[in-house]
Amino acid sequence: MIQRGDGKRYDLEERTERFARRVMDFVRSLRPGLVNREVARQLIRSAGSVGANYIEANGALGKKDFLMRVRICRKEAKESAYWLRLLDGGGAESEDLKCQLVQEANELVSIFGAIITRSEGRSARPE
Repeated sequence: MIQRGDGKRYDLEERTERFARRVMDFVRSLRPGLVNREVARQLIRSAGSVGANYIEANGALGKKDFLMRVRICRKEAKESAYWLRLLDGGGAESEDLKCQLVQEANELVSIFGAIITRSEGRSARPE
């Protein structure tokens, strides 16, 4: 669990899983078609990879392994936002959900970026 600035706690593993599930639900609601199907496959892979790599980061063998996994999380979150932007949601409700998912992906990018910055900063400090 990570402590937020407002005193509330949240579990990033839980949040990344929730993101992947919301993406899967969104994909199920898309209009059928070759383009949506192919882009949706990429999206499902990248959205699921965010959480899977975060779980791996938490079980990392060392700091380098941890940082590599968190960097992959950030990369996969960026990729998820990209694929989401390419999809044709079809309607106003679907477009609204797509915007929410892009926002969540961007927030995850920021969170993982902050984790990387803090972790790298700790290794640069003299002990």
